[in-house]
Amino acid sequence: MIIIIDFGSQTTHLISRRLRQIGVECIIVTPNEAINEINKYHPKGIILSGGPASVYEKNAPKVDKKIFSLNIPILGICYGLQLTAYLLGGKVIAGKKEYGPETLIIVNQSPIFEGLPKNFTTSKRGFTVWMSHGDEVVKLPKNFTVSASTEKVKYVAIFNESQKIFGVQFHPEVFHTQYGTEILKNFVEKVCHLKTKSQLLNPDKIIEKIKEEYKKNGGGKVIAAVSGGVDSTVASFLTAKAIGKNLVPIYIDNGLMRYGTKEKVSFIFEKMLKIRPKIISCENLFLKKLKGITDPEKKRKIIGGLYVDLFQKEAKKINGANFLLQGTIYSDVVESGGSKGKSAVIKSHHNVGGLPKKLKLKLLEPLREFYKDEVIEIGKKLGLPDEIVFNQPFPGPGYAIRIIGEVTKKRLEKIKLADQILNDILKKEGFYEKIFQSFPVLTGIKSTAVKGDGRVYGEVVAIRIYESVDIMSASWAKLPYEVLDKIAKEITQNVPDVSRVVYDITTKPPATMEWE
Repeated sequence: MIIIIDFGSQTTHLISRRLRQIGVECIIVTPNEAINEINKYHPKGIILSGGPASVYEKNAPKVDKKIFSLNIPILGICYGLQLTAYLLGGKVIAGKKEYGPETLIIVNQSPIFEGLPKNFTTSKRGFTVWMSHGDEVVKLPKNFTVSASTEKVKYVAIFNESQKIFGVQFHPEVFHTQYGTEILKNFVEKVCHLKTKSQLLNPDKIIEKIKEEYKKNGGGKVIAAVSGGVDSTVASFLTAKAIGKNLVPIYIDNGLMRYGTKEKVSFIFEKMLKIRPKIISCENLFLKKLKGITDPEKKRKIIGGLYVDLFQKEAKKINGANFLLQGTIYSDVVESGGSKGKSAVIKSHHNVGGLPKKLKLKLLEPLREFYKDEVIEIGKKLGLPDEIVFNQPFPGPGYAIRIIGEVTKKRLEKIKLADQILNDILKKEGFYEKIFQSFPVLTGIKSTAVKGDGRVYGEVVAIRIYESVDIMSASWAKLPYEVLDKIAKEITQNVPDVSRVVYDITTKPPATMEWE
Protein backbone atom coordinates (compact mmCIF):
# COMPACT_ATOMS: atom_id res chain seq x y z
CA MET A 1 0.00 0.00 0.00
CA ILE A 2 0.88 3.68 -0.19
CA ILE A 3 0.50 6.10 2.71
CA ILE A 4 -0.38 9.70 1.83
CA ILE A 5 0.57 12.28 4.45
CA ASP A 6 -1.86 15.19 4.16
CA PHE A 7 -0.55 18.69 4.81
CA GLY A 8 -3.87 20.35 3.99
CA SER A 9 -3.85 20.41 0.20
CA GLN A 10 -7.06 20.96 -1.75
CA THR A 11 -6.05 17.97 -3.90
CA THR A 12 -4.82 15.38 -1.37
CA HIS A 13 -7.86 13.19 -1.89
CA LEU A 14 -7.29 13.48 -5.62
CA ILE A 15 -3.93 11.72 -5.14
CA SER A 16 -5.72 8.80 -3.50
CA ARG A 17 -8.32 8.87 -6.25
CA ARG A 18 -5.60 8.53 -8.96
CA LEU A 19 -3.99 5.67 -7.04
CA ARG A 20 -7.37 3.99 -6.64
CA GLN A 21 -7.91 4.24 -10.40
CA ILE A 22 -4.72 2.27 -11.03
CA GLY A 23 -5.64 -0.32 -8.41
CA VAL A 24 -3.31 0.72 -5.59
CA GLU A 25 -4.49 0.62 -1.99
CA CYS A 26 -3.76 3.76 0.03
CA ILE A 27 -4.73 5.61 3.18
CA ILE A 28 -4.54 9.31 4.07
CA VAL A 29 -3.01 10.25 7.42
CA THR A 30 -2.13 13.50 9.19
CA PRO A 31 1.52 14.44 9.85
CA ASN A 32 1.07 13.65 13.56
CA GLU A 33 -0.22 10.16 12.77
CA ALA A 34 2.40 9.40 10.14
CA ILE A 35 5.09 7.48 12.06
CA ASN A 36 2.57 5.32 13.94
CA GLU A 37 0.68 4.52 10.74
CA ILE A 38 3.91 3.72 8.87
CA ASN A 39 4.95 1.33 11.65
CA LYS A 40 1.48 -0.23 11.61
CA TYR A 41 1.04 -0.73 7.85
CA HIS A 42 4.65 -1.01 6.56
CA PRO A 43 3.80 0.76 3.28
CA LYS A 44 5.69 0.26 0.04
CA GLY A 45 5.72 4.02 -0.54
CA ILE A 46 4.96 7.39 1.05
CA ILE A 47 3.54 10.47 -0.66
CA LEU A 48 3.79 13.90 0.98
CA SER A 49 0.90 16.08 -0.20
CA GLY A 50 0.77 19.77 -0.97
CA GLY A 51 -0.53 22.33 1.50
CA PRO A 52 -1.22 26.04 2.03
CA ALA A 53 1.55 26.71 4.59
CA SER A 54 5.18 27.78 4.13
CA VAL A 55 7.74 25.31 5.51
CA TYR A 56 9.82 28.04 7.13
CA GLU A 57 6.91 29.37 9.20
CA LYS A 58 6.93 28.63 12.93
CA ASN A 59 3.70 26.59 13.04
CA ALA A 60 3.94 25.01 9.59
CA PRO A 61 2.98 21.30 9.62
CA LYS A 62 6.03 19.04 9.69
CA VAL A 63 6.68 15.33 9.71
CA ASP A 64 9.28 13.37 11.69
CA LYS A 65 12.53 13.60 9.75
CA LYS A 66 13.28 9.93 10.31
CA ILE A 67 10.77 8.93 7.61
CA PHE A 68 13.57 9.76 5.14
CA SER A 69 15.81 7.07 6.66
CA LEU A 70 13.27 4.22 6.70
CA ASN A 71 14.29 3.02 3.23
CA ILE A 72 10.72 3.53 2.00
CA PRO A 73 10.34 5.39 -1.33
CA ILE A 74 9.01 8.93 -0.91
CA LEU A 75 7.38 11.32 -3.35
CA GLY A 76 6.87 14.92 -2.22
CA ILE A 77 4.28 16.99 -4.12
CA CYS A 78 4.37 20.83 -3.97
CA TYR A 79 4.58 21.54 -0.20
CA GLY A 80 5.81 17.94 0.09
CA LEU A 81 8.77 18.75 -2.19
CA GLN A 82 9.55 21.93 -0.22
CA LEU A 83 9.31 20.11 3.11
CA THR A 84 11.63 17.35 1.86
CA ALA A 85 14.23 19.91 0.76
CA TYR A 86 13.85 21.93 3.97
CA LEU A 87 14.15 18.98 6.38
CA LEU A 88 17.15 17.52 4.55
CA GLY A 89 19.22 20.70 4.53
CA GLY A 90 18.05 22.57 1.42
CA LYS A 91 16.70 26.11 1.34
CA VAL A 92 13.13 27.30 0.66
CA ILE A 93 12.14 30.95 0.27
CA ALA A 94 9.13 33.05 -0.69
CA GLY A 95 10.31 32.98 -4.28
CA LYS A 96 8.87 32.88 -7.77
CA LYS A 97 5.13 32.20 -7.82
CA GLU A 98 3.37 29.96 -10.34
CA TYR A 99 -0.38 29.41 -10.51
CA GLY A 100 -2.01 27.35 -13.25
CA PRO A 101 -0.31 25.93 -16.36
CA GLU A 102 3.47 25.97 -16.84
CA THR A 103 5.70 24.14 -19.32
CA LEU A 104 7.93 21.47 -17.78
CA ILE A 105 11.30 20.70 -19.33
CA ILE A 106 13.06 17.49 -18.24
CA VAL A 107 16.76 18.23 -17.78
CA ASN A 108 17.90 14.94 -16.21
CA GLN A 109 16.12 11.64 -16.59
CA SER A 110 14.43 10.30 -13.47
CA PRO A 111 12.53 7.02 -12.89
CA ILE A 112 9.28 8.95 -12.41
CA PHE A 113 9.60 10.44 -15.92
CA GLU A 114 10.53 7.15 -17.55
CA GLY A 115 8.61 6.33 -20.72
CA LEU A 116 7.44 9.89 -21.37
CA PRO A 117 8.05 11.16 -24.92
CA LYS A 118 11.81 11.49 -25.36
CA ASN A 119 11.68 14.83 -27.17
CA PHE A 120 10.66 16.45 -23.90
CA THR A 121 14.19 15.95 -22.60
CA THR A 122 15.67 18.10 -25.37
CA SER A 123 12.83 20.21 -26.75
CA LYS A 124 11.91 23.55 -25.26
CA ARG A 125 8.28 22.70 -25.98
CA GLY A 126 8.03 20.43 -22.95
CA PHE A 127 4.63 19.45 -21.57
CA THR A 128 2.04 21.17 -19.41
CA VAL A 129 1.96 20.80 -15.64
CA TRP A 130 -0.37 22.51 -13.16
CA MET A 131 1.17 24.70 -10.49
CA SER A 132 -0.08 26.35 -7.31
CA HIS A 133 2.82 27.66 -5.23
CA GLY A 134 4.22 30.89 -3.80
CA ASP A 135 7.41 29.41 -2.31
CA GLU A 136 10.46 28.06 -4.13
CA VAL A 137 13.33 25.66 -3.42
CA VAL A 138 16.54 27.60 -4.17
CA LYS A 139 19.12 25.18 -2.73
CA LEU A 140 19.00 21.38 -2.96
CA PRO A 141 19.89 19.05 -0.09
CA LYS A 142 23.13 17.07 -0.39
CA ASN A 143 23.12 14.27 -2.99
CA PHE A 144 19.96 15.55 -4.72
CA THR A 145 19.74 16.21 -8.47
CA VAL A 146 17.39 18.44 -10.42
CA SER A 147 15.38 16.47 -13.00
CA ALA A 148 13.01 19.14 -14.39
CA SER A 149 12.55 22.91 -14.52
CA THR A 150 10.19 25.54 -15.87
CA GLU A 151 11.09 28.86 -17.43
CA LYS A 152 10.72 30.58 -14.03
CA VAL A 153 11.78 27.95 -11.50
CA LYS A 154 14.86 25.74 -11.61
CA TYR A 155 14.08 23.04 -9.04
CA VAL A 156 10.65 21.85 -10.18
CA ALA A 157 11.49 18.14 -9.95
CA ILE A 158 14.31 16.73 -7.82
CA PHE A 159 15.48 13.28 -6.75
CA ASN A 160 17.96 11.25 -4.76
CA GLU A 161 17.85 7.92 -6.57
CA SER A 162 19.97 5.97 -4.09
CA GLN A 163 17.58 6.86 -1.23
CA LYS A 164 14.50 6.68 -3.50
CA ILE A 165 13.35 10.18 -2.56
CA PHE A 166 11.60 12.25 -5.23
CA GLY A 167 9.89 15.61 -5.31
CA VAL A 168 7.81 17.59 -7.81
CA GLN A 169 6.66 21.18 -7.43
CA PHE A 170 3.65 20.65 -9.72
CA HIS A 171 0.53 18.56 -9.08
CA PRO A 172 0.55 15.27 -11.05
CA GLU A 173 -2.80 14.35 -9.49
CA VAL A 174 -4.81 17.06 -11.26
CA PHE A 175 -6.35 16.40 -14.64
CA HIS A 176 -4.69 19.39 -16.32
CA THR A 177 -1.16 18.04 -15.74
CA GLN A 178 -0.18 16.11 -18.86
CA TYR A 179 1.13 12.61 -18.07
CA GLY A 180 0.22 13.13 -14.40
CA THR A 181 -1.20 9.64 -13.98
CA GLU A 182 1.84 8.18 -15.78
CA ILE A 183 4.16 10.00 -13.36
CA LEU A 184 2.29 8.60 -10.34
CA LYS A 185 2.21 5.18 -11.98
CA ASN A 186 5.99 5.32 -12.53
CA PHE A 187 6.50 6.09 -8.84
CA VAL A 188 4.25 3.20 -7.82
CA GLU A 189 5.59 0.63 -10.32
CA LYS A 190 9.23 1.53 -10.94
CA VAL A 191 10.16 2.94 -7.54
CA CYS A 192 7.80 1.22 -5.07
CA HIS A 193 7.60 -2.00 -7.16
CA LEU A 194 3.83 -2.35 -6.77
CA LYS A 195 1.61 -3.79 -9.50
CA THR A 196 -1.18 -1.62 -10.93
CA LYS A 197 -4.42 -2.42 -12.69
CA SER A 198 -7.36 -0.40 -13.98
CA GLN A 199 -10.29 -0.07 -11.56
CA LEU A 200 -13.89 0.61 -12.58
CA LEU A 201 -16.59 2.29 -10.51
CA ASN A 202 -19.29 -0.09 -9.35
CA PRO A 203 -22.68 1.47 -8.42
CA ASP A 204 -23.78 -1.82 -6.81
CA LYS A 205 -21.08 -1.43 -4.16
CA ILE A 206 -22.30 2.08 -3.36
CA ILE A 207 -25.89 0.83 -3.11
CA GLU A 208 -24.80 -1.93 -0.70
CA LYS A 209 -22.97 0.65 1.42
CA ILE A 210 -26.13 2.80 1.57
CA LYS A 211 -28.15 -0.25 2.69
CA GLU A 212 -25.64 -0.98 5.46
CA GLU A 213 -25.62 2.60 6.75
CA TYR A 214 -29.41 2.79 6.50
CA LYS A 215 -29.94 -0.38 8.57
CA LYS A 216 -27.18 0.44 11.02
CA ASN A 217 -28.80 3.79 11.85
CA GLY A 218 -32.33 2.56 12.37
CA GLY A 219 -33.93 2.77 8.92
CA GLY A 220 -37.02 4.92 8.42
CA LYS A 221 -37.74 7.62 5.86
CA VAL A 222 -34.94 9.38 3.99
CA ILE A 223 -35.61 13.00 3.06
CA ALA A 224 -33.70 13.85 -0.11
CA ALA A 225 -32.55 17.42 -0.68
CA VAL A 226 -32.89 17.62 -4.47
CA SER A 227 -31.97 20.42 -6.85
CA GLY A 228 -32.30 18.97 -10.36
CA GLY A 229 -28.50 18.78 -10.62
CA VAL A 230 -26.50 15.67 -11.37
CA ASP A 231 -25.13 15.24 -7.81
CA SER A 232 -28.45 15.19 -5.95
CA THR A 233 -30.10 13.20 -8.76
CA VAL A 234 -27.45 10.45 -8.77
CA ALA A 235 -27.48 10.33 -4.95
CA SER A 236 -31.28 9.97 -5.03
CA PHE A 237 -31.22 7.23 -7.67
CA LEU A 238 -28.65 5.22 -5.73
CA THR A 239 -30.65 5.60 -2.52
CA ALA A 240 -33.97 4.74 -4.20
CA LYS A 241 -32.40 1.50 -5.44
CA ALA A 242 -31.31 0.77 -1.87
CA ILE A 243 -34.48 1.69 0.07
CA GLY A 244 -37.26 2.13 -2.52
CA LYS A 245 -40.32 4.19 -1.56
CA ASN A 246 -38.80 5.21 1.78
CA LEU A 247 -37.13 8.03 -0.16
CA VAL A 248 -38.96 11.37 0.14
CA PRO A 249 -37.57 13.99 -2.32
CA ILE A 250 -38.00 17.64 -1.35
CA TYR A 251 -37.24 20.55 -3.64
CA ILE A 252 -36.80 23.99 -2.10
CA ASP A 253 -38.12 26.39 -4.75
CA ASN A 254 -36.19 29.40 -3.46
CA GLY A 255 -36.10 31.48 -6.64
CA LEU A 256 -32.30 31.20 -6.80
CA MET A 257 -32.27 28.46 -9.44
CA ARG A 258 -32.44 28.46 -13.25
CA TYR A 259 -35.66 28.77 -15.21
CA GLY A 260 -37.44 25.41 -15.47
CA THR A 261 -35.67 23.69 -12.54
CA LYS A 262 -38.90 22.90 -10.69
CA GLU A 263 -40.37 21.23 -13.80
CA LYS A 264 -37.17 19.28 -14.31
CA VAL A 265 -37.22 17.95 -10.74
CA SER A 266 -40.84 16.83 -11.18
CA PHE A 267 -39.93 14.97 -14.36
CA ILE A 268 -36.90 13.22 -12.82
CA PHE A 269 -38.76 11.83 -9.83
CA GLU A 270 -42.31 11.35 -11.07
CA LYS A 271 -41.47 9.89 -14.49
CA MET A 272 -38.23 8.04 -13.76
CA LEU A 273 -38.51 6.94 -10.12
CA LYS A 274 -42.31 7.01 -9.78
CA ILE A 275 -41.90 9.07 -6.60
CA ARG A 276 -43.71 12.40 -6.29
CA PRO A 277 -41.40 15.10 -4.94
CA LYS A 278 -42.59 17.61 -2.37
CA ILE A 279 -42.04 21.18 -3.65
CA ILE A 280 -41.77 24.03 -1.14
CA SER A 281 -42.28 27.51 -2.64
CA CYS A 282 -40.29 30.00 -0.56
CA GLU A 283 -38.67 32.59 -2.83
CA ASN A 284 -39.91 35.52 -0.75
CA LEU A 285 -38.51 33.99 2.45
CA PHE A 286 -35.03 33.61 0.95
CA LEU A 287 -35.05 37.12 -0.51
CA LYS A 288 -36.14 38.53 2.85
CA LYS A 289 -33.32 36.75 4.71
CA LEU A 290 -30.75 37.83 2.11
CA LYS A 291 -31.83 41.48 2.13
CA GLY A 292 -28.87 43.77 2.73
CA ILE A 293 -26.37 40.86 2.82
CA THR A 294 -23.30 41.33 0.61
CA ASP A 295 -20.67 39.07 2.19
CA PRO A 296 -20.48 35.78 0.21
CA GLU A 297 -19.83 33.60 3.27
CA LYS A 298 -22.84 35.10 5.05
CA LYS A 299 -24.97 34.42 1.97
CA ARG A 300 -23.89 30.77 1.97
CA LYS A 301 -24.49 30.38 5.71
CA ILE A 302 -27.93 32.01 5.54
CA ILE A 303 -28.99 29.80 2.63
CA GLY A 304 -27.61 26.69 4.34
CA GLY A 305 -29.38 27.55 7.57
CA LEU A 306 -32.68 28.14 5.80
CA TYR A 307 -32.38 24.81 3.99
CA VAL A 308 -31.89 22.97 7.26
CA ASP A 309 -34.73 24.82 9.01
CA LEU A 310 -37.11 24.02 6.16
CA PHE A 311 -36.10 20.37 6.02
CA GLN A 312 -36.38 20.14 9.80
CA LYS A 313 -39.92 21.57 9.56
CA GLU A 314 -40.89 19.12 6.81
CA ALA A 315 -39.33 16.20 8.67
CA LYS A 316 -41.77 16.72 11.55
CA LYS A 317 -44.65 16.20 9.11
CA ILE A 318 -43.19 12.91 7.79
CA ASN A 319 -43.76 9.91 10.01
CA GLY A 320 -40.49 8.04 10.56
CA ALA A 321 -38.16 10.63 8.99
CA ASN A 322 -34.66 9.73 10.12
CA PHE A 323 -32.18 10.76 7.41
CA LEU A 324 -31.32 13.77 5.27
CA LEU A 325 -29.84 12.73 1.92
CA GLN A 326 -27.50 15.20 0.22
CA GLY A 327 -25.58 15.12 -3.05
CA THR A 328 -22.35 16.29 -1.39
CA ILE A 329 -19.29 15.43 -3.47
CA TYR A 330 -15.64 15.55 -2.48
CA SER A 331 -14.81 18.92 -4.02
CA ASP A 332 -17.52 20.43 -1.74
CA VAL A 333 -15.84 18.83 1.29
CA VAL A 334 -12.35 20.01 0.33
CA GLU A 335 -13.32 23.62 -0.36
CA SER A 336 -15.14 23.76 2.98
CA GLY A 337 -11.94 22.74 4.80
CA GLY A 338 -13.09 19.21 5.60
CA SER A 339 -10.20 17.14 4.28
CA LYS A 340 -8.07 14.86 6.47
CA GLY A 341 -5.28 17.37 6.92
CA LYS A 342 -7.62 20.34 7.40
CA SER A 343 -7.26 22.10 4.08
CA ALA A 344 -7.82 25.85 3.98
CA VAL A 345 -11.45 26.95 3.80
CA ILE A 346 -12.05 28.33 0.30
CA LYS A 347 -15.79 28.75 0.73
CA SER A 348 -18.57 27.19 2.77
CA HIS A 349 -20.87 24.88 0.85
CA HIS A 350 -24.45 24.96 2.10
CA ASN A 351 -24.42 21.17 2.26
CA VAL A 352 -21.11 21.06 4.18
CA GLY A 353 -20.08 24.20 6.04
CA GLY A 354 -23.57 25.59 6.55
CA LEU A 355 -25.10 22.73 8.58
CA PRO A 356 -25.71 23.73 12.22
CA LYS A 357 -25.35 21.30 15.10
CA LYS A 358 -29.10 21.43 15.75
CA LEU A 359 -29.71 19.19 12.72
CA LYS A 360 -31.67 16.26 14.16
CA LEU A 361 -31.66 14.11 11.03
CA LYS A 362 -28.78 11.73 10.31
CA LEU A 363 -26.82 12.71 7.23
CA LEU A 364 -26.63 10.34 4.29
CA GLU A 365 -24.02 11.35 1.70
CA PRO A 366 -23.30 8.43 -0.67
CA LEU A 367 -21.20 10.55 -3.07
CA ARG A 368 -19.04 12.28 -0.46
CA GLU A 369 -15.87 10.42 -1.54
CA PHE A 370 -16.34 10.96 -5.29
CA TYR A 371 -15.42 13.70 -7.75
CA LYS A 372 -17.69 15.20 -10.39
CA ASP A 373 -16.48 13.03 -13.28
CA GLU A 374 -16.93 9.91 -11.13
CA VAL A 375 -20.49 11.00 -10.28
CA ILE A 376 -21.17 11.39 -14.01
CA GLU A 377 -19.79 7.90 -14.65
CA ILE A 378 -21.97 6.45 -11.88
CA GLY A 379 -25.00 8.22 -13.37
CA LYS A 380 -24.28 6.74 -16.80
CA LYS A 381 -24.02 3.25 -15.29
CA LEU A 382 -27.36 3.77 -13.54
CA GLY A 383 -28.93 4.44 -16.95
CA LEU A 384 -29.72 8.12 -16.42
CA PRO A 385 -30.28 10.06 -19.67
CA ASP A 386 -27.50 12.30 -21.02
CA GLU A 387 -29.51 15.51 -20.47
CA ILE A 388 -29.36 14.79 -16.73
CA VAL A 389 -25.92 13.19 -16.43
CA PHE A 390 -24.17 15.84 -18.52
CA ASN A 391 -26.14 18.76 -17.15
CA GLN A 392 -23.79 21.56 -16.14
CA PRO A 393 -23.05 21.83 -12.42
CA PHE A 394 -25.03 24.50 -10.61
CA PRO A 395 -24.06 25.77 -7.14
CA GLY A 396 -26.24 24.88 -4.16
CA PRO A 397 -26.70 28.56 -3.18
CA GLY A 398 -27.70 29.21 -6.81
CA TYR A 399 -27.57 32.68 -8.30
CA ALA A 400 -26.99 34.20 -4.85
CA ILE A 401 -23.23 33.66 -5.26
CA ARG A 402 -23.22 34.80 -8.89
CA ILE A 403 -24.62 38.16 -7.86
CA ILE A 404 -21.84 40.20 -6.30
CA GLY A 405 -23.42 42.31 -3.57
CA GLU A 406 -27.04 42.23 -2.46
CA VAL A 407 -29.46 39.71 -3.94
CA THR A 408 -32.71 41.38 -5.02
CA LYS A 409 -35.68 40.28 -7.11
CA LYS A 410 -34.63 42.65 -9.91
CA ARG A 411 -31.03 41.41 -10.00
CA LEU A 412 -32.21 37.79 -9.91
CA GLU A 413 -34.30 38.36 -13.03
CA LYS A 414 -31.33 40.04 -14.74
CA ILE A 415 -28.94 37.15 -14.11
CA LYS A 416 -31.52 34.50 -15.03
CA LEU A 417 -32.07 36.19 -18.39
CA ALA A 418 -28.33 36.64 -18.99
CA ASP A 419 -27.74 32.97 -18.11
CA GLN A 420 -30.45 31.81 -20.50
CA ILE A 421 -29.05 33.96 -23.34
CA LEU A 422 -25.48 32.74 -22.74
CA ASN A 423 -26.30 29.06 -22.71
CA ASP A 424 -28.79 29.24 -25.58
CA ILE A 425 -26.02 30.73 -27.76
CA LEU A 426 -23.52 28.08 -26.65
CA LYS A 427 -26.03 25.32 -27.49
CA LYS A 428 -26.84 26.83 -30.88
CA GLU A 429 -23.14 27.23 -31.73
CA GLY A 430 -22.33 23.65 -30.64
CA PHE A 431 -20.12 24.48 -27.65
CA TYR A 432 -22.40 23.75 -24.69
CA GLU A 433 -21.58 20.04 -24.43
CA LYS A 434 -17.87 20.61 -25.10
CA ILE A 435 -17.33 22.71 -22.00
CA PHE A 436 -17.72 21.94 -18.30
CA GLN A 437 -19.57 25.01 -17.11
CA SER A 438 -20.69 28.43 -18.34
CA PHE A 439 -22.39 31.23 -16.47
CA PRO A 440 -22.67 35.01 -16.09
CA VAL A 441 -21.81 36.99 -12.98
CA LEU A 442 -23.39 40.30 -11.99
CA THR A 443 -20.24 42.05 -10.84
CA GLY A 444 -21.79 44.96 -8.97
CA ILE A 445 -19.48 47.25 -10.96
CA LYS A 446 -21.06 49.97 -13.08
CA SER A 447 -19.73 51.54 -16.24
CA THR A 448 -20.95 53.96 -18.87
CA ALA A 449 -22.65 52.78 -22.05
CA VAL A 450 -24.44 54.42 -24.96
CA LYS A 451 -27.81 52.98 -25.94
CA GLY A 452 -30.01 54.71 -28.49
CA ASP A 453 -27.86 57.85 -28.39
CA GLY A 454 -28.47 58.07 -24.66
CA ARG A 455 -26.03 57.65 -21.80
CA VAL A 456 -26.61 54.60 -19.59
CA TYR A 457 -24.75 53.87 -16.37
CA GLY A 458 -25.25 50.12 -16.16
CA GLU A 459 -23.83 46.99 -14.57
CA VAL A 460 -20.89 45.00 -15.93
CA VAL A 461 -21.59 41.30 -16.56
CA ALA A 462 -18.64 38.89 -16.42
CA ILE A 463 -18.80 35.61 -18.34
CA ARG A 464 -17.10 32.49 -16.93
CA ILE A 465 -16.71 29.52 -19.31
CA TYR A 466 -14.21 26.81 -18.51
CA GLU A 467 -13.07 23.26 -19.15
CA SER A 468 -12.58 20.79 -16.32
CA VAL A 469 -13.11 17.19 -15.31
CA ASP A 470 -13.13 16.96 -11.52
CA ILE A 471 -13.52 20.67 -10.57
CA MET A 472 -10.16 20.67 -8.78
CA SER A 473 -8.43 22.35 -11.73
CA ALA A 474 -9.79 24.24 -14.74
CA SER A 475 -8.75 26.13 -17.84
CA TRP A 476 -10.80 28.83 -19.53
CA ALA A 477 -12.52 27.95 -22.80
CA LYS A 478 -10.87 29.40 -25.92
CA LEU A 479 -14.09 30.20 -27.76
CA PRO A 480 -14.06 31.83 -31.21
CA TYR A 481 -14.21 35.62 -31.12
CA GLU A 482 -17.42 35.66 -33.14
CA VAL A 483 -19.17 33.54 -30.46
CA LEU A 484 -17.97 35.83 -27.68
CA ASP A 485 -19.09 38.81 -29.77
CA LYS A 486 -22.58 37.33 -30.13
CA ILE A 487 -22.82 36.67 -26.37
CA ALA A 488 -21.81 40.25 -25.55
CA LYS A 489 -24.26 41.75 -28.05
CA GLU A 490 -27.24 39.65 -26.98
CA ILE A 491 -26.72 40.29 -23.27
CA THR A 492 -26.13 44.05 -23.56
CA GLN A 493 -29.11 44.43 -25.92
CA ASN A 494 -31.60 42.28 -24.03
CA VAL A 495 -30.75 42.39 -20.32
CA PRO A 496 -31.90 45.64 -18.67
CA ASP A 497 -29.32 47.98 -17.13
CA VAL A 498 -26.27 46.09 -18.43
CA SER A 499 -23.54 48.29 -19.90
CA ARG A 500 -20.89 45.81 -21.01
CA VAL A 501 -19.71 42.19 -20.94
CA VAL A 502 -16.20 40.99 -19.97
CA TYR A 503 -14.71 37.50 -20.30
CA ASP A 504 -12.96 35.84 -17.35
CA ILE A 505 -9.78 34.09 -18.60
CA THR A 506 -8.39 32.98 -15.22
CA THR A 507 -7.46 29.34 -14.65
CA LYS A 508 -8.02 27.35 -11.45
CA PRO A 509 -5.73 27.82 -9.62
CA PRO A 510 -5.48 30.66 -8.77
CA ALA A 511 -9.18 31.43 -9.26
CA THR A 512 -12.04 29.33 -7.94
CA MET A 513 -14.81 28.27 -10.32
CA GLU A 514 -17.41 30.59 -8.84
CA TRP A 515 -16.67 34.24 -8.12
CA GLU A 516 -18.01 34.01 -4.57
